[in-house]
Amino acid sequence: MDERKKESHRLEKISPFELKDELIDLAKGKMRATRTMLDAGRGNPNWIAAAPREAFFALGQFAVAESRRVWNEGDLAGMPSRKGIAERFHEYARENQQVPGIRLLQEIINYGITTKQFDPDKWVYELVDGIIGDNYPSPDRMLVRTEQVVHDFLSKELCADDTSCGTFDLFAVEGATAAMCYIFETLYKNHLLPKGSKIAVMVPIFPPYIEIPELPDNAYELVKIEASEIDEEGHHTWQYPDEELEKLKDKDIKALFLVNPSNPPSVSIKKESIEQIIQIVKQDNPDLMIISDDVYGTFVDNYRSLMADLPFHTIGVYSFSKYFGVTGWRLGTIAINQTNVFDQLIKELPEEEKAILNKRYSSLTKNPDELKFIDRMVADSRDVAMNHTAGLSTPQQVQMALFSIFAMLDTNDEYKQKTNDILHQRMTLLYEGLGMPKKYLPNDADYYTEIDLEIWCNLHYEEGFTDYLQKNYKPVDILYRLAEKSSIVLLSGEGFLAPTWSIRVSLANLNNEAYSRIGQELKNVLDEYVVEWKKDKG
Repeated sequence: MDERKKESHRLEKISPFELKDELIDLAKGKMRATRTMLDAGRGNPNWIAAAPREAFFALGQFAVAESRRVWNEGDLAGMPSRKGIAERFHEYARENQQVPGIRLLQEIINYGITTKQFDPDKWVYELVDGIIGDNYPSPDRMLVRTEQVVHDFLSKELCADDTSCGTFDLFAVEGATAAMCYIFETLYKNHLLPKGSKIAVMVPIFPPYIEIPELPDNAYELVKIEASEIDEEGHHTWQYPDEELEKLKDKDIKALFLVNPSNPPSVSIKKESIEQIIQIVKQDNPDLMIISDDVYGTFVDNYRSLMADLPFHTIGVYSFSKYFGVTGWRLGTIAINQTNVFDQLIKELPEEEKAILNKRYSSLTKNPDELKFIDRMVADSRDVAMNHTAGLSTPQQVQMALFSIFAMLDTNDEYKQKTNDILHQRMTLLYEGLGMPKKYLPNDADYYTEIDLEIWCNLHYEEGFTDYLQKNYKPVDILYRLAEKSSIVLLSGEGFLAPTWSIRVSLANLNNEAYSRIGQELKNVLDEYVVEWKKDKG
């Protein structure tokens, strides 16, 4: 085996994100120092929501002024005081209209007072004390009024403003990745998902949803629900055939994990499939636990999460990172309906297991058997014993509240339209560079695209070329050559349990013109393989 084949064999075995780092090193090689590297492997966007950030920093200035009002001794100040703080804010805002973000901050404050009917002093104090960060989060699960306004945002964006599904308890966490860790841990600790359990994952999917279940302490049996539907022209729709969804009828499947819209295809589940899942759960698998990661839902018009359609069964996970451009802030939420299957299943555990759990959580309450699943999750996030220090930092929670109200005030969805237009433009440019039309998918978020090179080559090159490519190369060879020759980094789809010869392109994190170049360079690399094939066959 030559060195290149050995390298390809090694690279195809590692996580797609570890592979990305190797390809970045290759793309940054000294011989390519004069060429700009294009990393379309990362998922963070190259835009930010500027206005709510300006409001955040304006609030910070007022908060420090409030602290100095209490105690001002050079570099040292006191803790802000609640009494009369709302009126002092209005006076401060009137005197500082030139400060960027102050007018939006006024609207945000007024949203809490007029729309939510919050006590003015309690509302402004929660924001001020929160942004100062001088107290532990209280309640530890989420600040009281912050939870309510974030609930408004999630209801609008993930439940299409449908309030019939009831109220959700929220747990503010350090992004969706923390949410995954906390959910898996508490399901395991509470005997709802013991080692070796059978779980279903809707694939393709974000790799940690595959890798966490395969860890030795979990060793879960994975049932793959594959988005294998192909249209009449031979293209992926990235939807789930009926027979794939029928797998969920198996009552041995305890939990279903999904990212919707999917990662990487970035397509939301069609209405007919949602209806089929609802029927299966209600008729065939009534104890099914569902974890729906809805981070890309804001990029699909009229998106509706399973949180809205199966609220009793579904934990909703949402990260603010993509929509608002805040991957560095680590802002996420876990949402669980106040009436849910998780609490029910804990009540139905054998007495021996309930006794173990009661001992585990006995330091928190006199009645640990009545402790809700979401509150167990908060405690587990700090190994129970340090529950009193649990919770997302209060400045992070305040920024989350400001983002949420900013979106609620944008009644015409102008910000949403801007982000969606960016993605649509980039998708068009990518496919123009490839020299092929973009297939219209009605549920497409356009945040990523998944290109199946096997299908692409069958449709656009002479018969026999695809067989040659698959016989002589690995998919990682194409990514390797693309990085080496063009300083372009893409990810393999196989690590997401997408088709073996698929690749993922992020449409979010590069300037528009980069996507024309990516499309052209990918086509050039494939054309090089075609030339090799023709030489080889004489």
